[in-house]
Amino acid sequence: MLGKTAGGLYWMFRYLERSENISRLIDAGFRIALTRSKSANDEWASVIRTAGVRESYEQKYDSYTATSVIDFLLRDSDNPSSVMSVVDSARLNARLVRTALTREVWESTNECWMTLKQLLARPVSERELPRVLDTVRQQSALVRGALHGTMLRTDIYNFARLGTFLERADNTARILDVKYYVLLPSVSFVGSSLDNIQWETILRSVSGQRAYRWLYPAKVDPVTIADFLMLDARMPRSFAFCYTHIAANLDYLEKDYGISRPCHEQADEILDNLKETTIDQIFEDGLHEFIGEFISRNISIGNQIENDYQFYGNAV
Repeated sequence: MLGKTAGGLYWMFRYLERSENISRLIDAGFRIALTRSKSANDEWASVIRTAGVRESYEQKYDSYTATSVIDFLLRDSDNPSSVMSVVDSARLNARLVRTALTREVWESTNECWMTLKQLLARPVSERELPRVLDTVRQQSALVRGALHGTMLRTDIYNFARLGTFLERADNTARILDVKYYVLLPSVSFVGSSLDNIQWETILRSVSGQRAYRWLYPAKVDPVTIADFLMLDARMPRSFAFCYTHIAANLDYLEKDYGISRPCHEQADEILDNLKETTIDQIFEDGLHEFIGEFISRNISIGNQIENDYQFYGNAV
């Protein structure tokens, strides 16, 4: 496969995953702000920082309000990571690799773009926000469903899945970092009822609340929830789950092309580290520090994949 085609597939699905992830981040900020109305603006500021768009946001706005943050993250064309911007980019990449996609994948991607373009044509009120965020997630899920149900399990599929899981791992890490690094007003709240409510909010933001309750019906504490979201390979948005699949998809590419590349070794190292690390060790050494290191390594392997498979050309 040409590197530009592989890159187009990879970025198409990174952007689609990012649209869903941004909606989840907004949802987490919205729910947390409701529990801390007196410092709601601080929570919206933390959402912007987590999304990695603080500099561009502050060039446009002087303060952090729900209205401005929601609009900037959902529909602002000046923000390349807004939901509408990344869906535009996903569709552009889909057009570039159209011959590598089944009709169902292309049509679901185009439908996603048309639906969200209409939905986000005007500013979204706080009352409308839950419905809009649900629609963003549903449209992304429809494209993934078409991919699963119609695509051959070839290198095309593997590059698409690599984009999905690298983006998803980054998102889970950033949502966790919001919680632990900036969310609690004081360390004195750790273990309190307020702390537990906020951790449950994080579970809801990654669609993990019910699954967590199945596994731990009477246990709500930060250590167990953090373990679930980072090290439990059964949880579809956990670090361990994402890297199990990243390593597997790279293994399939190694078999397809008959060569092992540096990114394969990096993925195996990260997965081995996740398997060997315990949650007690993570909390002892520092949860924020562990998450920061994970985000850095996730970015590094993404860059390595692009270099190893020569993702240059027409991907956008």
